[in-house]
Amino acid sequence: MNRAALRDMVGRKTLKSGTLVWEFAVPGIGHLLAAGGSEFVFLDTEHSGLGIDSLKRTLQYLEAASIAALVRPPGRSYENIARALDAGAEGLILPMVGSGDEARRIVQCAKYAPMGARGVALGIAHDRYTSGSVAEKLVAANRRTVLFALVETRQGAENVEAIASVDGIDGLWIGHLDLSSSLGIPGRFDHPDYVAAVNRIAKAASDHGKSLGRMAESAEEGAELYATGHDFIAIGTDTQLYTNALRSELDSLRAACE
Repeated sequence: MNRAALRDMVGRKTLKSGTLVWEFAVPGIGHLLAAGGSEFVFLDTEHSGLGIDSLKRTLQYLEAASIAALVRPPGRSYENIARALDAGAEGLILPMVGSGDEARRIVQCAKYAPMGARGVALGIAHDRYTSGSVAEKLVAANRRTVLFALVETRQGAENVEAIASVDGIDGLWIGHLDLSSSLGIPGRFDHPDYVAAVNRIAKAASDHGKSLGRMAESAEEGAELYATGHDFIAIGTDTQLYTNALRSELDSLRAACE
C-alpha cells in the first residue's frame, strides 16, 4: 500500500482507514499496523497512561513503518501540545474543544510564527534531527502539522461552526461516547439529540472543507459513517481487536473439539 503523509490525507475526502492504539506501544507496532493495512493510527495518550518517553519511542516505531500518527495528548495545554509535536507527532487530536477561541489557542500553541507562538527547538525528533535553514524548517513544520478538534461535549457541538471555521484546524473528530454522555443520553446513539448533534458537526465539517473522523466498532458501522461524510475512520482499539480475535479463535477451537 502506498502511504501518504497526514497533510496529504486531510487534503482529500476519500476514505482513510486505521485503528486506535493505547496499549500495544511495542517495537513491532508500526509494522504490525502496516501488515494489517492501516493507513493511520489514532495514538491515545489521554486514557492510556502513555508518557512522553513512551510516546517518543512509539512515534519512531510508527515512522519506521510509514504509519501516519494522530496523537491525542492528555489535554490542550501548551505543554501537552508542544511536547507531543517536539516528540515527532505529525498530527494531534485535541480533546474537549468547546469553542472557536479554544480552537484558535490550539493553533497558536501548535504552529510556529507567524501562524502561532510555538517555542522553537530544531535538530530534534520533529525535524528528524537534521540541520538546515531555520526559516525553511518553521514553514515546513507549520505545513506538516495537522490538527483535529475533538468535539465531544454539548458545548462543542453547539459551537462547532465556530470551531470548524478556524484557520489551522484541519478536521473535526467526534468523540461519540463522551458526546452522548454530555448530552445526558450515554450510549444512546439513536437518540434524536445525539443524531442532531452529529448531523450539525458533519455539516460544519463539510461547509468548511474539513475532514471528519470517528471511531467505529466494525466495518459495517464504518461504512455507515463514511456514507454520512466521515473520511477518517478508526476501526476498534488494539485491546478490543486482540481480545475479539482471540475469543473467536478459542471458541472455534473448543467447538471443533467437542
